Amino acid sequence: MSYTAILFLLDSSVRLAVPLLLAGLAGLYSERAGVVDIGLEGKMLGAAFAAAAAAAVTGSAWIGLLAAIGVSTAMSMIHALASINMRGNQIISGVALNFLALGTTIVLGDAWFKRGGITPTLSLDQRFGPIELPFVAEAANVPIIGELYVQLISGHNILVYVAFLAVPVTAWVLFKTRFGLRLRACGENPTALDTAGISVYFLRYKALVVTGVLCGLAGAYLSIGQGANFTDNMTAGRGFIALAALIFAKWRPWGLLNTCLLFGFLASLQIRLQGLELPGIGQVPVQAIQALPYILTVVLLAGLVGRAIPPKAIGQPYIKER
Repeated sequence: MSYTAILFLLDSSVRLAVPLLLAGLAGLYSERAGVVDIGLEGKMLGAAFAAAAAAAVTGSAWIGLLAAIGVSTAMSMIHALASINMRGNQIISGVALNFLALGTTIVLGDAWFKRGGITPTLSLDQRFGPIELPFVAEAANVPIIGELYVQLISGHNILVYVAFLAVPVTAWVLFKTRFGLRLRACGENPTALDTAGISVYFLRYKALVVTGVLCGLAGAYLSIGQGANFTDNMTAGRGFIALAALIFAKWRPWGLLNTCLLFGFLASLQIRLQGLELPGIGQVPVQAIQALPYILTVVLLAGLVGRAIPPKAIGQPYIKER
């Protein structure tokens, strides 16, 4: 494989890792606060539809992004109400959000655009286009390093850079700030936090607001960043893969980055392998190649993750003592 082909493979890996990374960071905030969030998939799906629909109607990618964040955050607040205030089963609440998003996006898409649940194709002005970083023209003439800068680092849309910037920001917030200390305590020992006079309910709500914002970014990336419209079930299980990546990374942001890049690489590799012919077997079925990232995800989680210890109070509704 040539150096150029490797760069294209890595570039594709980065692009495919972005929605996983944003959704994984969203789940990181939620689960560090003690709230299981199976509904990442539904929030991403609702956000992707909102972004594409708003951008198609208004002609503005930024309005589409705001719509995505608004819808995702609203869904996150529904999850918060069910799991924090009503003390319902957090897994059932998340699954319900997934079904709600899956059905609602199809119904509204067909009712509004008459395209069978698919939104109109967006023009370049209605999407987030690639950003050319400084000195690209000069770096293009530099062997190896210049190509790396031009092909792999430059040329992504703004949501890609936001996703990678969110990793050090999250690491700093969780481990270097008072808010992060309280958030982690909320997922480990909420009783001690409440004894110190800090509202567990309010802190979990704040964590789920951040979750909604990050899922909104992930959904918007799919429909108006990486793609040019919304299609039925376009998240295709990415929310669940993001949860798997979060477990694989043991609820740590830098580990999550590495895991999402690995999963992005596997997804990129399966695209390159389609149409592959093996000696004595012939062409490998496309379905088998497409299933490769999911199979490897299960294998990695089963064999390499070791013992992943979640926050102690995760999934447990907090009942304030009188």
